[in-house]
Amino acid sequence: MRHFRQVPGPELRRLFHREPEAFGGSRDRELLAMALGATLYVPATRPDLTATIARRAERGVCSMVIDLEDAVADHAVEDGKWQAARTLDELADSGESHPLLFVRVRDPQSIGEIAERIGPGAAALTGFVLPKFDSARAEAYLRAVAAASDRLGRTIFGMPVLESPALVHRETRDTELRAIGELLAEHRDRVLAVRIGATDMCSTFGIRRDRELTIYDVRVVADVIADIVNYLGRADGTGFTITGPVWEYFADHARMFRPLLRTSPFADSDAVRFRQSLVSRDLDGLLREITLDRANGIQGKTVIHPSHVAVVHALAIVTHEEYADALDILSTGAGGVAASEYRNKMNEMRPHRSWAHQIMLRAKVFGVANKGVSFVDLLKALVES
Repeated sequence: MRHFRQVPGPELRRLFHREPEAFGGSRDRELLAMALGATLYVPATRPDLTATIARRAERGVCSMVIDLEDAVADHAVEDGKWQAARTLDELADSGESHPLLFVRVRDPQSIGEIAERIGPGAAALTGFVLPKFDSARAEAYLRAVAAASDRLGRTIFGMPVLESPALVHRETRDTELRAIGELLAEHRDRVLAVRIGATDMCSTFGIRRDRELTIYDVRVVADVIADIVNYLGRADGTGFTITGPVWEYFADHARMFRPLLRTSPFADSDAVRFRQSLVSRDLDGLLREITLDRANGIQGKTVIHPSHVAVVHALAIVTHEEYADALDILSTGAGGVAASEYRNKMNEMRPHRSWAHQIMLRAKVFGVANKGVSFVDLLKALVES
């Protein structure tokens, strides 16, 4: 598995200074967490589940979640479990490349049930998504993931979803985050990433955010996200990769506010009509939220529609300027400050070092754009390939 393998070779060489590297066979936790990119959810009860996953992989999806929780009615959960196991077996037997695959369960017991039911599908399973993850259920979830790893003979990862009321409520949040952090640290090698369940957080207050707002405009939820990053996203070796909350809109609508997506980058690439198509599908809002995710220390994103994948991945590619800065910062172990190769900023060697490490990791899995290649060029190539 490699990002952008759907893009033809000549186009890859035009766009990339450093092409993305394969990561599918890696067990490097940090590398795989960065490679998640846009994680697409699909109901476990979908009739053509195996074919759907294979088709999405061909179109550039590199991580998917087979969902047994919110996407499945209560009466259909048992059928969904059997179909999830059967799909994993079929994908493993096919010999074809497939995304990093996870199963979102409803409870810790379901992890063991899925592990018991799969045969060759153990090779196709990357891990489990652990919803409603709080200090009360964390230990049971993490022990179940450890037991599944033992049963299947390989490391199976867990991705907890932070969304519970105890985490959202201001009076209990610090205690809850501290307890969750301690439990995650005990199982660090099996925790691939921490996911943010913003929809459930909004539900705590009876809120559904509008498509013309980012999650950072919803202050009560933005405050929770900031505290999650503060406790669990530190760059001192104690933190985890934290992924962005879902963007749930994908259809045209009448707008109240003017789009914030500037016209000039699209005019420079002769892509004004392309910009209008993004705006008409609310993808300008997604672009803005991804930018804010990155500014707040968050990598990757949960998505529920295939049209979102290219947007997330186009913005994950490292720009030539970022790459040049990171190389400069990492080229010396000493401190100090120096002008950027682009002559538009100062690089401080010690404070920017952890940022530079993140850039190099992202460059490995998403590649580095050629000088002069913009996100517009990248996004057009992904949408049109």
